Amino acid sequence: MAEDEQDQEGPREARSASTPRHSRRLSDKILIAFHHACDQGDFEVAEQLLRILEMMLTRRPVSPDTNRRRNMESLVAAHERLWHLRHPELREGQ
Repeated sequence: MAEDEQDQEGPREARSASTPRHSRRLSDKILIAFHHACDQGDFEVAEQLLRILEMMLTRRPVSPDTNRRRNMESLVAAHERLWHLRHPELREGQ
């Protein structure tokens, strides 16, 4: 039975080699990790991830990025989220 499983894995591995290995950009994954850190209350990690993301988005791009404005808006929103999480006593409307 183990041999059958190995035989079945071969074609699957060959297929995965021809398909793109990563479906998201690294900056998207870092933003997701940032939000995950915020959700878990680990603000130090969230801040470090935000710094890395900012460095990636503000350095000179190798190729023109059509999503630059959206990326910068996401970066600003992430900064705002972290600030609000760190300053819950200053919520709007209070």
